[in-house]
Amino acid sequence: MALDDDIRILSGVPLFDGFAPEQLRLLAFGAERVALEAGDTLFSQGERAAGAFILVSGALALSREEDGVERPAGRVARPGALLGELALIVETARPTHARAEQTSVLLRLDRKAFRRILEEYPELAVRLHGRLSRQLVELAREVERLAPRFSE
Repeated sequence: MALDDDIRILSGVPLFDGFAPEQLRLLAFGAERVALEAGDTLFSQGERAAGAFILVSGALALSREEDGVERPAGRVARPGALLGELALIVETARPTHARAEQTSVLLRLDRKAFRRILEEYPELAVRLHGRLSRQLVELAREVERLAPRFSE
């Protein structure tokens, strides 16, 4: 696929809303294509995450291992899904397993390259900080709303 195709894919990811074309071009230039066959593992739960993935085509099943039993993590990733966005910003571990349900293609985005873009364009870092802060507040509200269901 051409660089322009990768830019188009990146422009459809909500995390990159507001990125200028030249910023998306830099991001696309540093991206790596990953091809998987059905049944291939993209990553395993607990594995160190050095970046994120965008599903270009195919489908990925996400699962979580608990008490030695692997269970579906509640969803199947479809094209356009961003997996591991937090890993673009901080070092973290994968919270799930991800396996290809069918032949799949992904774009791998490296944390180091992403951080270089944020350093070069600090206004993006400010915008991203605001967006992630709002998401964290929304998550805290949702946890607070659900908490009574789990208390005794």
